[in-house]
Amino acid sequence: MNRVLILGGGFGGIAAAHRLKQKLGNEVEVILVDRDPYFMVGFRKSWALTGESTLEAGQKPIERLSRHGVDVMRGMIESMDPREKSAVIDGKEIKADALIVALGAELNPSVVPGFAEHAYNVYGPKDIPHAEKALSEFKGGRLVIGIFGGPYKCPPAPLEMAMLIRAKFKKNGVTASIEVFTPQPVTLPILSQASCDAVEGRLNEVGIHTFGHHKALSVEAGEVVFEKRRMGFDLLLGIPPHRASKVVRESGLIGESGWVHIDPRTCETSFDGVYAIGDTTHVPLANKKALPKAGLFAELMGETVAERLADIFTGKEPTAQFSGEGGCYFEVGNGEAMMIKGNFLSESGPLIELTNPSKEYYDQKVKFETDRWARWFG
Repeated sequence: MNRVLILGGGFGGIAAAHRLKQKLGNEVEVILVDRDPYFMVGFRKSWALTGESTLEAGQKPIERLSRHGVDVMRGMIESMDPREKSAVIDGKEIKADALIVALGAELNPSVVPGFAEHAYNVYGPKDIPHAEKALSEFKGGRLVIGIFGGPYKCPPAPLEMAMLIRAKFKKNGVTASIEVFTPQPVTLPILSQASCDAVEGRLNEVGIHTFGHHKALSVEAGEVVFEKRRMGFDLLLGIPPHRASKVVRESGLIGESGWVHIDPRTCETSFDGVYAIGDTTHVPLANKKALPKAGLFAELMGETVAERLADIFTGKEPTAQFSGEGGCYFEVGNGEAMMIKGNFLSESGPLIELTNPSKEYYDQKVKFETDRWARWFG
């Protein structure tokens, strides 16, 4: 019997495990390893930050994947060897016929001096309750949302947070300015200039101001320090720089980008039988930009790898390919959302559409979460 070892229990890892068991059932052994006991859709961060819901309400035990025949292991991944398609988990080495690396991106706030002391991390699940408390106690003034590095997970999320916070302030009668800065030229570089202008115009309409080309050097009490200016704040919510996990960085899989380079269509790495999916990867697009780090893309990559392995294990020529089609939701308040969607791997360049906000897209966003609960854990 073939064994597949999956490192990481996020969108990509779970999707791969689930699809492999769907395709091959008891004919394949699937081991999924993660240190956390639960799965959670990333956009829960915005809801928890603004008090609309809680992180806990969206957490589903990964152990429930055992209902589908997946061997779920809770443990610390200490190292991996892509040459051997193996990993050491809590001191025990596990070898496999195929290795799927789905370890996502880790947050690295320590690289920014003063971040830990003066900013609230709104991307770390353990930190969000502190940020939510600070936001709920905020009586007014200058609120700054800082993007401290790129690439980062779910590119629209900081802007979504700004919009939802603005709606919360309006409801509660809080008078505040809201500003968002990014080291990138614009807030959402994957979009066309016209679409970026549309997004920033909508933000400006509700009093949210954005600043591109602002790479923070450090944070001091009440001020973010840039090369040529300082930005004062009364409350600073931060998205820390991201990087590949230590296990991945030490494995020999990392490319010049600092992430794992893969075949964009098959998710194969330079090591035979080793695949990488989701946020831990770097996928260049035809316009020299990179595929956004989004949960749906990780999921589709995971399913692609599972389909290919199912064919390989049964003696068939693998044909499944990652299409690069998909997107993510961008909630704007008042029960409405926009969507950034399209074909990101088009050879002529990404074909991306920014939809108008609607209740329909908000409902789709909610259903996106509940559908995966039902499929994977129900």
